[in-house]
Amino acid sequence: MAFLKTKERSKERFSLLLLDLEEYYFEQHTAHQVTANSAKERKIRGSFKVCSKSIIFDPEDITEPILKVCLNIFKFWIYWVCYIKESNVIAPYRIERVSFSAQVSCTAVIVFILQLHRASCLEKLGDQTAMIEANLQSRLARSSFDKNSFQSVAEKPHMECAVEMVMPLVSNPGHVCITDENLYFQPLNGYPEQVIQIRLHRIRRIYKRRHGLRPLGLEVFCTENDSCSDIYLKFYNTADRDEVYYYIATFLENHVTEHTAESYMLQWQRGHLSNYQYLLHLNNLADRSCNDLSQYPVFPWVIADYTSTQLDMTNSATFRDLSKPVGALNKERLERLLARYRGMPEPCFMYGSHYSSPGYVLFYLVRVAPEHMLCLQTGRYDHADRMFNSIGETWKNCLEGATDFKELIPEFYGNDSSFLENRLNLNLGRRQNGSCVGDVVLPPWASDADDFLQKNKIALESQFVSEHLHEWIDLVFGFKQRGSEAVAAHNVFHPLTYEGGIDCDSIEDPDQRIAMLTQILEFGQTPKQLFTSPHPQRITPRFHNITRSPSINTPLTSPSEDSSFEDLTEESRKLAWSNMGNLKLLSSVIKKMFLFINGATSLLLSFPDSTLKMFSKELSDFQRSMSFSNMALSSCLMLPDDKTVACSSWDNNVYFYSIPFGRRQDTLMGHDDAVSEMCWYDDRLYTASWDSTVKVWQRASDNTSSQKRSQFQLLAEFEHDAGVNTIGLNPAGTLLVSGCKDGTATIWDTGNYGILQQVHCHAGTIHHMAFSPDSRHVLSVGADSCLKVIDVQTGMMISSVKAEEEQKCFCWDGNTALCGGQSGDLLIWDLLSNTVTKRIPGHSGAVTAMWMNEQCTTVVTGGDDKQIIFWKLQC
Repeated sequence: MAFLKTKERSKERFSLLLLDLEEYYFEQHTAHQVTANSAKERKIRGSFKVCSKSIIFDPEDITEPILKVCLNIFKFWIYWVCYIKESNVIAPYRIERVSFSAQVSCTAVIVFILQLHRASCLEKLGDQTAMIEANLQSRLARSSFDKNSFQSVAEKPHMECAVEMVMPLVSNPGHVCITDENLYFQPLNGYPEQVIQIRLHRIRRIYKRRHGLRPLGLEVFCTENDSCSDIYLKFYNTADRDEVYYYIATFLENHVTEHTAESYMLQWQRGHLSNYQYLLHLNNLADRSCNDLSQYPVFPWVIADYTSTQLDMTNSATFRDLSKPVGALNKERLERLLARYRGMPEPCFMYGSHYSSPGYVLFYLVRVAPEHMLCLQTGRYDHADRMFNSIGETWKNCLEGATDFKELIPEFYGNDSSFLENRLNLNLGRRQNGSCVGDVVLPPWASDADDFLQKNKIALESQFVSEHLHEWIDLVFGFKQRGSEAVAAHNVFHPLTYEGGIDCDSIEDPDQRIAMLTQILEFGQTPKQLFTSPHPQRITPRFHNITRSPSINTPLTSPSEDSSFEDLTEESRKLAWSNMGNLKLLSSVIKKMFLFINGATSLLLSFPDSTLKMFSKELSDFQRSMSFSNMALSSCLMLPDDKTVACSSWDNNVYFYSIPFGRRQDTLMGHDDAVSEMCWYDDRLYTASWDSTVKVWQRASDNTSSQKRSQFQLLAEFEHDAGVNTIGLNPAGTLLVSGCKDGTATIWDTGNYGILQQVHCHAGTIHHMAFSPDSRHVLSVGADSCLKVIDVQTGMMISSVKAEEEQKCFCWDGNTALCGGQSGDLLIWDLLSNTVTKRIPGHSGAVTAMWMNEQCTTVVTGGDDKQIIFWKLQC
């Protein structure tokens, strides 16, 4: 279970869960419990723990029970004592009125206990809380973080302050210290560890949290998809929380814009996130945390059939109606609730209980988290007949019960089935029918607990749920959560469950304020609203239904080929891409080729031997060869006049070659290192270089020159932190993307020359980058063998897939990519599912270059095997 992964000393029987809710553990001392009988006095050695509302004696002998005494009845001689974990068995607490004494050597401990005793005996709860809080703050103020705990003497501290580490049902006060390398938490009491350390470079996600209805929480994750965080801290003021948040954010690439509901929605829509992953991200953004049982992640019931022997995923009747809240699934019950709602004075509500609360979470998890249930219910389990006994019974009660509207938790769609089985052999009681509470009774269609979870996961990712999940999101996280839309959807809960429903700080009476806060935390809280307009439906592509358009099936060598595509529609291009797997080898030219580009009348090839070679378009013959320098050419392109070819070179220059005159026309000495790639749009030349710059040049015609040489004026220079290896323009020429040798991708606005996004997306050189046809995304491939898709608007990396081999070049339509692999094969990637749909044998060496015509019917590839291969799309 997610929240059970928190680090605790495994051999210790003591746990913060032995404390009362909202209680603090201050310190411990070695002590002896003294018992006397008629025979002789007996001393039991153990640990004496001082807490804000009780004292706890934890014997070293694990066969002896842990003793807990509440301070409000503490008189040092006869009082009520809780016996916990007798014979080291987790069971309901036994309470007896006994005589008890403990020998503690430190007088200061007795004085401190008496102070806490006076606080616990105050008549008003508010006064008790205030006095205990004052004592805690005094202890925190008198202590500080021990800098001897730093991992390195060279570490530079940024700030430290008092905080509490939050865990399910409990919190632990101490000090947080953040340096230029680590985040540290040092508990005031040294429990469960003396210091907890998290390296800043390992952090992947951070979230501001609303804790106790106040903006004081901060949760840190060192993983991308795990629901269990590494630490959850509650600060005593918002300013300290925000300073730590933004300091950590500086170590994360585009953190603030990356993790938004809209960016995750985009990933989910396009199939880059599963339904399960998307719901986890939404819960995270809506302040739901596995460390806060009052705001535990909420997941929907998706299966409605718990009686059949076989589960039919093709039948819509198998699934729950996701457009309705649980309370509205049963029409008869809804009518009764609406009748009460219409006669209710303001503020009126349809449901008096919530769909997610600490009690509901532990209802599901009692078999794996019994100590949490005992903590929540003051040492007792619930009545046996009210416990989580059967999946079918629980679903039936959610449909018919007068006050039961609970949804599910992530564990129902996970991999750990232990919460459905009584593996700890807990004595959870006996039902009225005489049966003991044991394993959860599963539906007939599940052979065992693992099979149940597996089928639940399949159902969550099914076509039906994928097409309707947005409706449930509208209810829980979206525009139907509150207001008139919530009323129309029969989705109105008690006003105290909503964010901002009440400002506890505005309640002057401390007793009323604490009581109100306790009621809200225990009753359940509606997630933070993430969407205020209808959530879009998921894109569920069915590429196998797309057929080839007859209008684009023309011979490659037909003289009328170009004219047949003049009015090619966007739909036709999509249809061509849908058949991209049907590439037919037409012919090959054996030459040593590095990179190439197709001109209006010729195929132009630039080679590592510094020559530019030209072949006829119909491959009838080799036309000419030109040499510009003594270093390799890196790229070439035909300018719009169809007469001039630009060639970039590793000698730092760009050369312009006139086709009509057959000679070099001009030289642009533009960089301090090799020119790696060029782009052209609207009389502007963009040149990338290993000198860490991209330069923008404006062409101006010199009419005074008899040769009409092309002159270029420098307009702008884009600075980078590493050599630029590739660039690309979007179709409109308004955006430019650059990829560097350090794996950083930068998206530039070509209008104002400013940076729109910058993302470190590859662990090594970026080989190739290109915009999608709609300019919304950028695809990149790199030396780390990864394919990455970046959302232009948010800078969010919406897809990342590790290929089996390094990819050097590609063409893509926004959904499907044709890539050249290290093995020489052409790979067709479905970027919605991140899978290779076809592998086409091609070169005997790595594919290093690729070009596709605008009609998406002809592909030319070049490779390390010195071959240029022409391909044609076939139906």
